[in-house]
This record gives sequence, C-alpha cells and structure tokens, in this order.
Amino acid sequence: MTGGRTIPFARPWITQEERDAVLGVLGGDILTHGPQNHAFEAEFAAFTGGESHCLAVSSCMAALHLTYWQLGIGAGDEVIVPAQTHVATAHAVEVVGAKAVFVDCLRETGNIDPSQLEALITPKTRAIGLVHFLGIPCEMDAIMDVANRHGLKVIEDCALAVGARYRGTHVGLIGDAGCFSFYPVKHMTTGDGGMFISRHADFTEQVKKARAFGVDRSFSERSIPGMYDVPTLGVNYRMSDINAALGRVQLKRIGEILSLRERHFRSLQSQLRDLPELRILDSQNPDAPNSYYCLSVVLRGALAGRRTEVIERLRGMGVGTSVYYPQPVPRMTYYREKYGYDPAAFPNATEISDESIALPVGPHLSDEDVDYIAAAVNRVVGEISK
Repeated sequence: MTGGRTIPFARPWITQEERDAVLGVLGGDILTHGPQNHAFEAEFAAFTGGESHCLAVSSCMAALHLTYWQLGIGAGDEVIVPAQTHVATAHAVEVVGAKAVFVDCLRETGNIDPSQLEALITPKTRAIGLVHFLGIPCEMDAIMDVANRHGLKVIEDCALAVGARYRGTHVGLIGDAGCFSFYPVKHMTTGDGGMFISRHADFTEQVKKARAFGVDRSFSERSIPGMYDVPTLGVNYRMSDINAALGRVQLKRIGEILSLRERHFRSLQSQLRDLPELRILDSQNPDAPNSYYCLSVVLRGALAGRRTEVIERLRGMGVGTSVYYPQPVPRMTYYREKYGYDPAAFPNATEISDESIALPVGPHLSDEDVDYIAAAVNRVVGEISK
C-alpha cells in the first residue's frame, strides 16, 4: 500500500521568507538580545491578546524554570503536576528544589483532573503546574477555583497549545504565567526556543532580569557599552535574534497553520471515529476548542497491548507516528526511585501513555496524505482485529 509514499509525523514548515529573515539577521551586526527579539515578543503579545506580557527564552523548560524560581518556590514546597505530560513539566519543579506531586488525568482529554486536586493539597502546596495536553485546554474554571480558594499559584505549560483559547482567553493568560515551546515540530518553530507570558507586568519584569544574568541594563539601555550592575542572581536563557526572526515569520502564518491543522484533524477524525478499537482524544468543552497539535488515538479491544505492532505496520506503509508520552512521569526511573510509584493512582495516565498513538495533522500534509493515513489505520485495525 505504500506506493513509495513516506509521511513523517511532523516537519517544520519553512518557506523562503523564513530563510530570508534569518539571512537578514546574519547580515547585520546584532545576533542576540536585539530588535528581532523585541519585535517577536511584541507580536506574540498581540497574537495572544489581552494583558499579555511576553519574554522570548531559549526553551519552554527555561520559561518554566524561571517561573518557579522567581515565584520563590523551592525546598520544602510542593507543586501539583499532571502524571500525563512531558518530563520537563515536573523537572522544572524539581530543579528549584521543590517536590512534584502527581495527579491523574481525564480519560477524554489527557488533561489534569480538577476533581482530584483538593485531596493532594497540603500545607506545603504552593502551586498547580498544569499542561494543556496536545493543545486541548484544561478546565480552567474548576482549576482556578481550587487555586484561588487555597491561595495557590497556577503555571500553565502551553508547550503544545499555541492558538488554544479557553472561553476566549488564550491559554497562558488565565493563571499566573504561561510557558510555550517553539521546538521544530510544534505549531510554530524558532529552531528551538520558547516564550514566557503573563498578565502581570511586574512579575514579567522580574523574570526578564533573571533571564539575562540579573543585569540591570540590557544591551540597548547602556549609555556606555559594557557598563552595567548585577543587583540580583540570574541565568542566561535568552533567545537569539536568529531564532526570533524565524519565529516572527512563523507567527505571521500561524492563522493558516492552525486552520490546516484543524482541517486535517477533523478529516482524520471523521474517517476513524467509527472504529470501536480506537478512542480519539479531543476537547469536550465547546468553549475550549482544541488547537490540534496531533490526533491521538487510544487503542482498545483487540488492539490493546499491541501498540508496537500497530506502529510498525503503519511505518511499513510509510506513515510516521509518535507517542505522547511513553510513560506516566511518576513511573519514569528518576521519579519512581525518588518517590515510589503506585500504578493504581494514575489509571488514566497509564492507559493513555501505554496505549496511545499520535497521528500527524500538521501543515506538511496534503488532503491526500490525510486520506492515505486514514486508509492505512483502517487497514491495520482491520487486519489485527480479525
């Protein structure tokens, strides 16, 4: 069935305009903390809207680390995080010396289960670190209600959620801070990099200083080159102007990118929804639509426990896949050995981690590619289910 066709799970959508933008920076005199960075931050703030204050950083993990650090969360503190996520979500808590406390997810979306939060709150709990899984917004009303009643900070991991909105507000602007990823296979890319956003101007300014060594004056603010002071501790999590220039062009096309992703997702969903062996993760809230990072199917029935076989058969047909994520984070060696692991505590995260396959919906696909993927999945399911 391959016919020589190869469809990767993801591929950066780079045009000549992106190449020209990067070459333009390379032809100038400023390669970092320059005008491209400032413009990218302003344009991302305009895209997310509201009272958005943005800082371009070297990665989503950098944004998460800066957030927890500058909130003063550290040794002796606890942060509730989802068991179903990329390990960076929990690592950002651990690297500031706090303890990651895991909570299970909802079966339908893979997002944090708000009904389980209260039972995990202790006098040591300082924050909730949620994730908008696969671009599906969390149930923010319920989460914010718990956080507000207990005086907890809310940090939104938006690594897969560019373009996702909850009741009209872009994710990342509902809690205290949001952290985005521009890794090559995400909705948009800067090569690598991320963005910190917040509704709080003062906190953003605090994070801004910590992002660049704690210096009191940026390059453009120094009347005498090389002269500055360092009143606070800081790190180097800046984004280069090369990356920012790439991101600016990608952001110009984000409307088209999101539209193509939704079209591919809906087409694939319609061609797979009648297969009883598959359960498709999607938003359950009309006021919180998916931003369509991928289409994740949870295998069940005759396919349960046979994920590797399904992936290999699809690969043989030229269809690329991925897994989000390979294990519940508390089952990974570092966390299992440090805190122990009770599989009964995370049944939904375990099911999604162990039994799901992510199918591509990105703008690198044609409509014919989407139809081919659907046909390949239908064929594999039919053959295995005999």
